Amino acid sequence: MTGPVAETKESVGEFFRQVRETKGLTLDEVAIKTRIHPEYLKALEDSNFSKLPEQVFAKGFVRSYARSLGLDEDDAMRRFTVSAGTFYEKHEERERLRQQQAEDERKRKANRKAVIAAAGVAVLGLVLLLTREQGSVSVMRPDADAARAKTAREADRRARTETAPADHAAKPQTSAPAAAAPIQSGKPSSLPTPPTTSDPLAGLPFDVGASTEAGLVLTLEASVLSWVVVQTDDASPHEALLRPGDRLTWKAQEKFALTIGNAGGIRGELNGKPLAPFGPKGRVVRDIVITR
Repeated sequence: MTGPVAETKESVGEFFRQVRETKGLTLDEVAIKTRIHPEYLKALEDSNFSKLPEQVFAKGFVRSYARSLGLDEDDAMRRFTVSAGTFYEKHEERERLRQQQAEDERKRKANRKAVIAAAGVAVLGLVLLLTREQGSVSVMRPDADAARAKTAREADRRARTETAPADHAAKPQTSAPAAAAPIQSGKPSSLPTPPTTSDPLAGLPFDVGASTEAGLVLTLEASVLSWVVVQTDDASPHEALLRPGDRLTWKAQEKFALTIGNAGGIRGELNGKPLAPFGPKGRVVRDIVITR
């Protein structure tokens, strides 16, 4: 009967070796009896616990080895606890650290994936936002251009309406235009297209034989094809297409308001006195006011 573990200095492995050799047994013979691989038995005798499997299996080896040698299993287990306790405590600590590191690494990977996913969602959201903004700008630009073009057309139409005759049905009291020279073939390239009318000279209150009995007498003579709009005092404006050589006269009490489609092609006289040139050829001049 062996004494208490505290009184022995040898490890459990040394104790097993001494008993095995005393009984004249080899490791192979013990391996056959215990069905434990000889390498594990040798590692146990050498106290090389790192080569043994997990602690629960190592304890099973100790019980089987002690049983095969006829030793007290509980005594052998106490020796094993004393001999291998420090190793397995450190081993368990290392295992806890390893598991903790593995868990930390798993969390870091999960966090990286979450950050990458969040960044991807943010980038995708930004791309969609920019795409929507660009689409809105692309839609707004044609709308803005169309609105500007429409505004320009409306302004031009209003300007033409303001200068067009207010009452085409009104006929002049006299209609005796001066003898007109033959119409030149072709129109000057810079001349604006005059409004279309069945009778270019319709609605003109002119009088070739007018004298200075009225307050103001305006005479316009065309040197090239020209379009004019004449308003006498506050009456409605009237338009005329003057061919080269045409000479027309209007009467007014206070003023005349003119719009000339080819300013350089019209010469004017007020009460028989020449007026200053209205502008260069091909230029449309509006809001010419002639008073006393």
